[in-house]
Amino acid sequence: MILLISDLHLEEKRPDITRAFLHFLATRAPQAEALYILGDFFEVWIGDDGMTPFQHEIAGALRELSDAGTHIYLMHGNRDFLIGKAFCREAGCTLLSDPHKLQVNGEPVLLMHGDSLCTLDVGYMKLRRWLRNPLSLLILRNLPLSTRQKLARKLRNESRAQTRMKASEIVDVTPQEVVKVMAEHSVRTLIHGHTHRPAVHELEVNGQPARRIVLGDWDRQGWALQVDETGFNQAPFELTPA
Repeated sequence: MILLISDLHLEEKRPDITRAFLHFLATRAPQAEALYILGDFFEVWIGDDGMTPFQHEIAGALRELSDAGTHIYLMHGNRDFLIGKAFCREAGCTLLSDPHKLQVNGEPVLLMHGDSLCTLDVGYMKLRRWLRNPLSLLILRNLPLSTRQKLARKLRNESRAQTRMKASEIVDVTPQEVVKVMAEHSVRTLIHGHTHRPAVHELEVNGQPARRIVLGDWDRQGWALQVDETGFNQAPFELTPA
């Protein structure tokens, strides 16, 4: 059995989400062979060299799970794309490329964060290409911590303001891009987060039935997709552990 989650946006301002995640790691995650975190794990990440005590605490909780035998895989999101090797070593997790293909129950499945599928959001896609450019990443990682903190706040505030003004179809995935990417990777199942719109979408790829599973974000409730011999099952749960 494997578990997939995304879009927790962990931050000290939301102790309810942190508490629920730590409970999830202590109770449900140890039953899984692997835990996949598909991006936006943290609300913001300015670099491994800027880790806070809060972030070290989360890394330590992941390390306990990893040491107990559950494999942990982490994918960058649009808010935490500066997570690097140092954090992964401390947390005992493996950083995945986006997209990442794996075999699940004998079937190839494609994992993505999902932001790269939102091609109608032209402004964001331009910013994404710049931020993910290796040269840009090198420059960002070598900026003073204080400068990175200011830049992160600026980008986050601008993103929130622009998202509120954009039509819903612009900030959602582009259907044609979904089919294109799935066809390129020869898969009939795509799992992603980012849009905060949990659902299972039936579609067609190369004349074959296919599905796009969207992971839920952790806000008013938590979400986890469980994959086992019975199939793909996603359900919400209360943030406050009983």
